[in-house]
Amino acid sequence: MKRFLIVLTVGVAVTSFIQNLARRAVAADTHADPRVASVLAILRSSAEATTEEQIRITEIPAPPFQEAARGMYMKKLLASTGLRVEIDGAGNVIGEWPGSSPDIVLLTAHLDTVFPPGTDVSVKREGGRLLAPGISDNGTGLAALVAVSKAFREAKIKTNKTILFVADVGEEGEGNLRGMRALVDSYKKRLKYVIALDGSATEYVTTAALASRRVEVSITGPGGHSWSDFGVPNPIHALGRGIARFAAVRVPESPRTSFNVGEIEGGTSVNSIPSTAQMKVDLRSESEAELARLESLLRDSVKAGTDEEMAAARERGMAGGGNLLNLKIEVLGVRPAGELPENSPLLAALQAADSQLGNRSRLERSSTDANIPLSMGIPAISLGAGGRSGGAHTLDEWYDPAGREMGLQRVAITVLGVAGLEP
Repeated sequence: MKRFLIVLTVGVAVTSFIQNLARRAVAADTHADPRVASVLAILRSSAEATTEEQIRITEIPAPPFQEAARGMYMKKLLASTGLRVEIDGAGNVIGEWPGSSPDIVLLTAHLDTVFPPGTDVSVKREGGRLLAPGISDNGTGLAALVAVSKAFREAKIKTNKTILFVADVGEEGEGNLRGMRALVDSYKKRLKYVIALDGSATEYVTTAALASRRVEVSITGPGGHSWSDFGVPNPIHALGRGIARFAAVRVPESPRTSFNVGEIEGGTSVNSIPSTAQMKVDLRSESEAELARLESLLRDSVKAGTDEEMAAARERGMAGGGNLLNLKIEVLGVRPAGELPENSPLLAALQAADSQLGNRSRLERSSTDANIPLSMGIPAISLGAGGRSGGAHTLDEWYDPAGREMGLQRVAITVLGVAGLEP
C-alpha cells in the first residue's frame, strides 16, 4: 500500500508539473507577441459595438430548425471581417481563417434558440440590462464570434492552425447537435480542438459532457364525447397515470441524474375525450448506465399507466375491440458523454488565459455542442463569452454587458494558445 501511495503521489506531481509547463508555454507565447496585446485592446475598445451587434442578432428569430435568416445575417457579418464564408448542407455558417497548417481549431457558437416561431424577440433596455428571449443564449456567443474574428484581422494575426469561425445549427432541444455532428463529420481528420461559445459565464469552463436523451411518448385511442362516451380509455388520463409513476422515481445524487417532462399536448376541446396525447421528456445523467436505467423506468411507467387506464375502462364495461390505447415511445435525440483530459493543451490554454486576465474558473459538466467532439476523443470545451445573464430558456432572459471585454479576451487568448502564432 505504501508503495502504491508513493507511485500515485509521484504520478500526480508529474501531471501537475506538465500542466504548469504547458500553461507557462502558452502564457509566454501570448504575452510576448505585441499583436496579442493589440487584440486585447481592440476587444476592450469595441465592447460597446459588440453589444449593439448582439442586439441586432438577437432580434432575428431563430427557432429550432428555422435558423436560416439569422444564419444569413451571420454570414454577412463574418464575411465583413475578411473571412471566406460558406453555408454547409446542415445550415452551419463557416468562416475560414487560413493558417500555415491544415490542422483546424473550431470556434463555434450556436444559432438557434429554444423559443417557438412567433415569440417576441425585440430587445428592451432596463437600466444596464438587455431583456429578450435568447439575448444571452446565444446572442452573446454569436456576437463574440464576430468580435474575435474582427480583432484578429485588425491586429494582423497570423496562426499556425487554421481557425474556423462557425455559427452552427441544432444545439437546442430536438436539434440533437446536428450542426456539430456535421462539422465533426466534415473535418474530423483535421480537427484538433473545439471551443464552443455558449452564453456569458466566465466563472467556469465546461470540460465534461453531460449525457442526455430526449424521448417522445405518444398515446392514441378512439376518442369520443365527454358525456355519451364516458368510460372510453382516455390517452391524457393514461399519460397522467404514467407521469405520476415516473415522477415518483428516485434518482441518485451521485452520479447526478435528472429528468423533466417539458412538453404535453393532446385533445381538441374540454368536452371531448382526446384521441391523442403526447409528451416530451428530457433525461440527463453523469453516468451512461444510469441514463439507460432512467429511460427503462420511463418506458415501464408509461406502459403501466396505459395498462391502468385500459383496465379502468374495462371495469366500466367500455373496452371493446376498438377501444384499446396504442402506446409509442421514440427517442428524439441522444447526447453522448465525454471528458477532456486534465493534461490537455486546450485546458492549459484556457488556464493561461485565466491567469493572464486575473480570472478564476472552475471545471464543470454540462450538455453543449462540445458533447460530440468530446465523445470522439477530440479535445473540446465550452465557454461563456463575458458579461452576466439570467433567466436562460425563459421569456424573462436578461443580459448585462458590463465587463464583457474580459470574456472576449479570454476567448481570444485561448484560441491563440492552441492555434499557435506565426511570425
